Amino acid sequence: MPADAVVFGQLARDLVLVVDDVPGAGQSAPVRQRLEMLGGKGANQAVALAQLGTPPALVAVAGDDAVGSGLLRQAEDDGIDVSATVRRARARTGLIVDVVDGSGRWRYLEQLPPPVLLTADDVLEAVPLLADAQWASIQLQQPPEAALTAARAARLAGCAVVLDGAPESGEHRDELLADAAVVRADARETRLLAGTAIEDLDDARRAAAEIMRHGPDLVALAVGDAGNYFAWRGGDVLLPLSPVPVVDTTGAGDALTAALIAGLRAGYAPERTARLAAAAAAATVGHPGGRPRLTGPALARQVKVQEQAMRGESS
Repeated sequence: MPADAVVFGQLARDLVLVVDDVPGAGQSAPVRQRLEMLGGKGANQAVALAQLGTPPALVAVAGDDAVGSGLLRQAEDDGIDVSATVRRARARTGLIVDVVDGSGRWRYLEQLPPPVLLTADDVLEAVPLLADAQWASIQLQQPPEAALTAARAARLAGCAVVLDGAPESGEHRDELLADAAVVRADARETRLLAGTAIEDLDDARRAAAEIMRHGPDLVALAVGDAGNYFAWRGGDVLLPLSPVPVVDTTGAGDALTAALIAGLRAGYAPERTARLAAAAAAATVGHPGGRPRLTGPALARQVKVQEQAMRGESS
């Protein structure tokens, strides 16, 4: 089945270490749980799309090592088209170490050097995938030229462009937003995109309006402990964080973005799409690592918890 959503982003080996407390310098701590998996923001999002019934392709870079080969086999097993994923000669596949403490706080150690990031030429090689797709998700942690090339190619192919994150340097910000239909960002990324900090709902509304002024029709912004704010032309909603135990927030944003695509692809109205997206994020924070587990029952359970929280009921 041709991919209906093409993801331009990271692929990496994720090593997840769960500890009670992160040791200080010169100290050690026992690891309670160790997981190794296909990871990186692009791969996490592609896995989520596949689980949500949207056939995905992943445009990313792996090294020409055994680790890269193993991760690509895993991606194929997950239902991801990796035909346009680059195998970079003499490069080691990216590594992300996710250290999670007993309070659910994470610390990342990343080895993602330039050879395992996308280039504009890599993107151009993947353009044929866009011919059959309706959606293109572009993660702005990639080099700005590669991201802009992907956005322009996707729009020319008739795909709806989804931007995830913000370019660190601000380079091509306006051009990227002009090509986008949907934008998702956390608080730090929102400041880069809109030039304003988000402390409360009013800040989120102002930031969303500024972002939408450049072109996007739907914006999803994290508002700290208050939840996730969704704005679209003609409406908005703030959905509180799900009152479930948080083990690791890694991958929550990737699941949220994938669910936005899946909901809009299914023809859902914006608010229903927002509720699905928030449920997908909530279903991802209850286990260590960024790999999603977006089953129908898990999503339905989170939607119910979300509705109860909005009514002020206990779960």
